[in-house]
Amino acid sequence: MTGASIDDLLQHEEEPPPRLRRDRSGLRLWLRTAAIAAACTAVTLFGLRLFGFAVPMVAVFAGFLALLVLRQVTARLAPPAPIRPLLREDDGAYNWSAQDALQTAVGRWETVLARAQNDPERFNQVVLPALGELVDERLRQRHGFTRATDPERARALLTDPLWKLLTTPARRKPRPADIAAAVAQLEKT
Repeated sequence: MTGASIDDLLQHEEEPPPRLRRDRSGLRLWLRTAAIAAACTAVTLFGLRLFGFAVPMVAVFAGFLALLVLRQVTARLAPPAPIRPLLREDDGAYNWSAQDALQTAVGRWETVLARAQNDPERFNQVVLPALGELVDERLRQRHGFTRATDPERARALLTDPLWKLLTTPARRKPRPADIAAAVAQLEKT
């Protein structure tokens, strides 16, 4: 977590969907359908001959072929699957996708903050460096410098409470009000 920048946290790389080669003539589909109809015809004729019935092979083949073509046509006419709403009606919670990079980043932050909640040492080792990276990224994007390149300007922009939080290791767990004030100041810069 300490080596990740804000861009890494919000990054989401999507693989392009595989390109399917389409047979424009539909020859493969027709050959496959005819082969399935022929196989079904052979099994049916064998079963009927076992019991002593004689049925024309062409009639059985035509029947299976018609059923398979009807199945393909109705499958193409079927309405699309319903889209699941983002808001579930039962609990009102947002339905996060497994591929949502923002949700993944927020989940990591929640985990880190929960683990560091009662442990000042862990807060100093994990949360402060990550918070410092966010501050540096914010300063770089908005003002063109970081805490390391221009500490005096950074301190003036961040104000003393946020600067102290970032530079002084915590001896005890910071109060939620202090962290909220620091985040509010960070959003102002």
